[in-house]
Amino acid sequence: MDTRQLRTLLAIQAHGTFALAADVVNLTPSAVSQQIQALEDELQVTVFDRSTRPPRLTPAGLQVTEMARDILRREEDTKASLRGDQIAGTLMLGSVRSSALNLLPRAIVEMRSRYPDLKSSLRVSLSSNLIADVAAGRLDAAIVAEHVGFPNALRWSPFLREPLWLIAPEGTVGDDPISMLNSLPYIRFRSAVPLANLIDAEISRLGVVTHDVAEIDTIGSIVTCVRQGLGVSIVPHVALQEPEDIDLVRLPFGKPQINRQIGIVERTVSPRGEIIARLHAILAELCGPYGVDRT
Repeated sequence: MDTRQLRTLLAIQAHGTFALAADVVNLTPSAVSQQIQALEDELQVTVFDRSTRPPRLTPAGLQVTEMARDILRREEDTKASLRGDQIAGTLMLGSVRSSALNLLPRAIVEMRSRYPDLKSSLRVSLSSNLIADVAAGRLDAAIVAEHVGFPNALRWSPFLREPLWLIAPEGTVGDDPISMLNSLPYIRFRSAVPLANLIDAEISRLGVVTHDVAEIDTIGSIVTCVRQGLGVSIVPHVALQEPEDIDLVRLPFGKPQINRQIGIVERTVSPRGEIIARLHAILAELCGPYGVDRT
């Protein structure tokens, strides 16, 4: 198997046709067809369904493209390592759809400015999928909340430990969170993520009976609804970074105030450990007083 064949395959997937891919890889369409045929012969699978125009990847072809990406990334990383470039290659990252997600693009941009030879690829998914992909080596690391049941081969390092706040529209009267939760319209964070479970568990422990007026699955939308006067809710500190959030009533949630943690999960033995450590340091720095240094 030739890496040139793999690059041609990914060019076809990216650009849609053999002819367009030929321009990208500087080959004739005939040479592109020959490369793909040679790849199919070696692997003994049909990569493209040629009965359609343009040809479409078969299920086996989709698997081959995933293999191609992995092989080419490993080739790139190995060359960088042999050159002595510790902070180079491509970092495959995942992240949950979280209010902390806005930190990660900033960290990636900062990493790019500090280490111009480093590339990154980001995928957003559910924490369970991300953890499985890190364990399987499909991702180098992922941003996930504190989780139960990490496999032994993985390590989770928090970079953010932040408080949760009861927020209410500007001008709301009251300084007792429990009384306000019992009496005011409540916007519930309804999502299959640890933060939602953490909030609901503490509400239950406090004996609060809320009067739900909405169930919303994104923290940003919840903050917007509170800002517009729909009701009160519980959100993490990182969700309150916009200038217009300054006027919201903000009270500690929980007795004592509840905190949540977000961190990086990676394999305990990882060839990208140095890069991940530097990413962790930048994320902790961006979190300000709530940043957690790596131990």
